[in-house]
Amino acid sequence: MSAFATWFGRPERLARTLVVEHEGRLVGDLMLRVEDGWAQLDTAGAAAGVQAELGWVLDPAYAGRGLATEAVEALLTICFDDLGLRRVSANCFAGNTASWRLMERVGMRREAHRVADSLHRDLGWVDSYDYALLAEERTGGAVPLRDDARRGATTPPAG
Repeated sequence: MSAFATWFGRPERLARTLVVEHEGRLVGDLMLRVEDGWAQLDTAGAAAGVQAELGWVLDPAYAGRGLATEAVEALLTICFDDLGLRRVSANCFAGNTASWRLMERVGMRREAHRVADSLHRDLGWVDSYDYALLAEERTGGAVPLRDDARRGATTPPAG
């Protein structure tokens, strides 16, 4: 089993789409795309495969049952605990209240409100919200980094 987990747990092998089942029925899916963080050329290697974009869809007939919250929390566990990622992000149409409330419910913070940047099939160009969560911000997750460590300081703090 550990060989299986090692092989399939590698970010480049992890399926981008995971299914959400409820009582044996497919009710939605999750998307996980591991990506590189932005970095200068000389530090790009350290930023390889350190973050992920998340996405999800759930059959509206199953809304309000906590299934999406449970699925996204499980996906965050995969991202932070299993893959060791440092950051996850997701976005949604600003009018998709259920989605942005879900992001807030699982601890993600709103980073941006983008104006008329997303094309909706019925509504045309609409606003969107960007959300993210760092590993050290996760409730019950990693111990928060010191401010100097977050800035990349190489000397230990005094005292």
